[in-house]
Order: sequence, then C-alpha cells, then structure tokens
Amino acid sequence: MKRVIVILLLAEMGCSPDSPSSGRTVFINSCASCHGATGRGEGPLADELVVKPADLTKIAARRNGFWPMVEIMSIIDGDHRRTLPRERMPIFGDLAEGKLVPFDAGDGRKMPTPVTIIALANYLETIQNPKATETFP
Repeated sequence: MKRVIVILLLAEMGCSPDSPSSGRTVFINSCASCHGATGRGEGPLADELVVKPADLTKIAARRNGFWPMVEIMSIIDGDHRRTLPRERMPIFGDLAEGKLVPFDAGDGRKMPTPVTIIALANYLETIQNPKATETFP
C-alpha cells in the first residue's frame, strides 16, 4: 500500500522510480550528450572527449548478466568515485536533489534515496543488451 502511495505521489510530480519514461527523460537530459540517445557511447560530444564514454547497454554483459543496481546508482551520484575513479565523468548534483523515496540497497533497511537516481538506474537496466539475467544490490 505504501509503495502505491509513493508511486502515485511521484506520478503527480511527473517522476516515478519505476517508470522507464521518467528514467529515459533523465537520461536524455543528463547523459545522452556523451553516451548518446541509445546509451552506446556515441553522443554528440563523444568525439571531443579524451576518454570515450562507456557503452551503457553492456553494463550487465560486462558483469556476467548481473544488473548491479546500487553500483550504478553510486556511479550516477558520484559516490562510487572513491573506489572506481571516473574523473572525466561529471557529477550531476541536481540528480540527487528533489524528492526522496525509500530504497532498500539489499540490507533490508529502506533509506531515503533521490527518485531521479532510482529512475535513471531502472531505465539503464531496460536498455541492457543482452538483458540482465539477475539483479543484485
């Protein structure tokens, strides 16, 4: 019941963590200029970059079919740079602003998490080729 209420509130705001269209909108606005509209690393700015943007459609393939939801969210919000530096990828602080929703990162505790980061990570999962066979936090 609580999940339904959260989803309805987010829909009212125009953003749902479970909606591919919400995540796609965030992707187009924040990521496509480098990673391309399809996520394959062929955005309009890709040729100007020293390090070619990653093909985001192969994240699960590079991880033997697993979709690493929390790792992806950590990369998006910049926190993951402590263990896997991506100094050329900008931090989009605005993605961490706004509505927070409860998110379980695998430890059974629901932590307030920016809805835009969840929506973007969920969208990225939908563009995996081949599709992820399993998800893990």
